Formats: sequence, structure tokens, C-alpha cells
Amino acid sequence: MEYLAAWMFLALTILLMAGFPVAFTLLGTALFFGLIGFGWSFFDLLPLRIWGRMTNVTLIAVPLFVFMGVMLERSGLAEELLDTMGVLFGRLRGGLAISVVVVGALLGASTGIVGATVVTMGLLAVPTMLRRNYQKELATGTVAASGTLGQIIPPSIVLVLIGDIVGVSVGDLFMGAVFPGLALVALYMIYILGAAYFRPGIAPPIPQEELDAISRRQLLVRIGKALFPPLFLMVAVLGSIFAGIASPTEAAAVGAVGAFLLAVVNKRFNMTMFREVMRTTLNLTCMVFIILCGAAAFGLVFRGLGGDTLVRGFLGGLADQYSKGVVLAIVMGVIFIVGFFLDFIEITFIHVPVLAPIMLEFGFDPVWFCILLAVNLQTSFMTPPFGFSLFYLKAVTPPEITTGNIYRGIIPFVVFQLIGLAIVAFYPPLATWLPSVVFGD
Repeated sequence: MEYLAAWMFLALTILLMAGFPVAFTLLGTALFFGLIGFGWSFFDLLPLRIWGRMTNVTLIAVPLFVFMGVMLERSGLAEELLDTMGVLFGRLRGGLAISVVVVGALLGASTGIVGATVVTMGLLAVPTMLRRNYQKELATGTVAASGTLGQIIPPSIVLVLIGDIVGVSVGDLFMGAVFPGLALVALYMIYILGAAYFRPGIAPPIPQEELDAISRRQLLVRIGKALFPPLFLMVAVLGSIFAGIASPTEAAAVGAVGAFLLAVVNKRFNMTMFREVMRTTLNLTCMVFIILCGAAAFGLVFRGLGGDTLVRGFLGGLADQYSKGVVLAIVMGVIFIVGFFLDFIEITFIHVPVLAPIMLEFGFDPVWFCILLAVNLQTSFMTPPFGFSLFYLKAVTPPEITTGNIYRGIIPFVVFQLIGLAIVAFYPPLATWLPSVVFGD
């Protein structure tokens, strides 16, 4: 009975690896081991725990941000952005790839939904880069990596979930993620420019005669029209938080209304599209919340069986033997490896509730640690065999793109992602300075 929590976690891992649905695996494992550990009295505690989750006001932001992202996907924002940024950076070697990174960052700051961003850019950008004789690996790797920027650049659903679980202000996390997100954008650009410089054939510039066909005035008009929508939403969502006008949950509502207005202005709104957006939002929201219910039940049983004491004892022993920095590196390594096999939502609801309180007891800054988690979780979208960004991309790329092309293309970006994680780890002010300036210490 002393190690029942460990057996519970092992059973969960085996069932997930076997392909059972996450939500039902979490809930079923919790019910089975809860009955063994507590008897029928367990069912007196479970409804209260789930009710507490369902009445959490912070989580209202999840369906609102999902609605905002899906609505923007249907509004033609990404298509206009890619065309304009491609012309703007076309004179550079690797300019089209640079434009994809910029668009990924802007869409991340506007939508925060990886699937929508990767699919949209995969449909639009990959065929264009292939026509421009870009290397297949560079083209696919750039799209897959850039599409995941919405996981760290606010507003981000993963930051909302982590903030709720760890008990950290979502506004602080949004502020703390700004500079790490920009650092990742810079690292991706550095890699693309370096690769294009040393191997010019993999990313040629757009021919000069094509660029000369567009006047400076036309280019400025296109830039204004393409950049206004994402900047409008960034100001609406993040600006309302900065100014203290709205909480993150209220800012999510502002963003949802803003996305609706942009679809109307772009003349893409109709009732058929609106029904599709609402149906997709409902499906994604239900998926998140049913997993949340299962995770709440799992966390209740795991803690009740002393699982957190087991983990605390293990990590405490490591901290006595090594430094706290080594313990942090081990925790980050575990989350990175688990990301090869599990989705970020699963990791957030299964591992973070167990690890985060213990790491905070060791004295790590809550905002900094949460940002480290978010940057690390972003890699789960890019690491094979179960990287969802890779699946999304393979589904929409031309037939000549193989799974091997996508896997090889993502490797350099995963390496630079880990470099970005190390930069945030060794320089905490990158994540803590802006929240302290905006909201105070």
C-alpha cells in the first residue's frame, strides 16, 4: 500500500502508451485505485474536486481563446500575412522561411492554436517554398516549428492551464512569456539565415524582376492591411491586461469579439462559417475539460495515496546529493522525454500538478519555472513519433513530402528550442523582469 501511488502512475503510463483515450484513462485509473485506497468514501470527495475545477473563472479563457483562434483561421488573416511577408523578405536568402517565422509569431500572438496555424501555413507556405526551390527539410521544419510559437507567445492556452494548476497569475505568465517567445523567434531566424548563408542552394531569394513588379506604395498598403489585424488583436488582448482594464479571462472575451469583427470586416463571415467555428470550439473545449475532470480525479487519488510525498522524497534526495540546479535539469529532461510520447495537455494535467509544488518548495521563482515548463512543453509538438505539429503538417503537404523529410527538417529547430530553454534557465530575468515592471514585485 505504501507504493500504491507509484503503481497507479505506472498503470496510467502503460495504458496511455497502449493508445487508450487520455480522459477515460485518467478517470478510470483514478476510480480503480481510489476504491482500493479509500473505499466507497472516495465518491464523497470526487464531486467536490470536479465542481471546484468547473467553477474556476480562470478557465473560462480557454473556450474564448479557442473561439478567437478558429474564427481567425476562417478570416483569411494567415493567407494575407504570408503573401505580404514573403514579398517583404523576398530579397534575402531564406527570406520566405523568415517570413513564415514572422507570420507564425504574429498568428501565435493572435490565435494561440497550433493546429490551425500549422495547417494554414502548411497549405499556403510549403508549396510556395517548394516552387522557389527551397530544400524540403528546411521548408517543412520552418512551418512545423513556427506553428508552435503560439504555445509560448501570449495569449497562450497552455499558459492559462499552467497558471491555473500552479496557482500563478495568468497575467504574470503572459508578461513573462513575451521575451522568451521573441528569443525563440530570433533563434529560428538565426538558424535560417546561417543555413542559407553557408548552403545558398537550399533557400534562394525571390528573383529581382518579380519584386520590382510591385511598387513601394503597393507594398506599404499591403503591409498595412496584413499587419493591422494581428496588431489589433494583440493590442486588444494584451493591451487591456497591461493597462489593468481587464483580467486575462476578460481579455480573452475581448479577443473573441475582436476576431469576430475582423471576420466581418474581411467579408468572410456567414452563418455556415459561424456554425463551423462554434462546432470546432465546442469540440476542442469539451476535449480540454473532460481531460481536466480526469486529471482532477487522478490528482486527488495520487495525493491521497501519498504520491506527492514519494516524488518529494525522491527529488529531495537528489537535492541533498546534488545541487537544486541539477534537480531542475532532471525535471526538465523528464518533461522533454515524456513530450516524445504525450500531448502537452496530458503532460500539463498529469506531471505538472505533481512536480510544480515540489519545485516551488525548493525556492524556484513561480513565474520563471512556469515559463520554463511552457517552453519545454512547446517541444512536445515537434518531437517524433507523436509530435502533433508533424502530424498536422504531413496531412496537408504535397505528396512529394515524406515523413522522413519532416522529421529531418525539425531536428535543427528542436536543438534551437533547447538552446532557448537553456537561455531562459540561466538568465531568469528574461521571464521575470517584464512582469515585475508591469505588475510590481
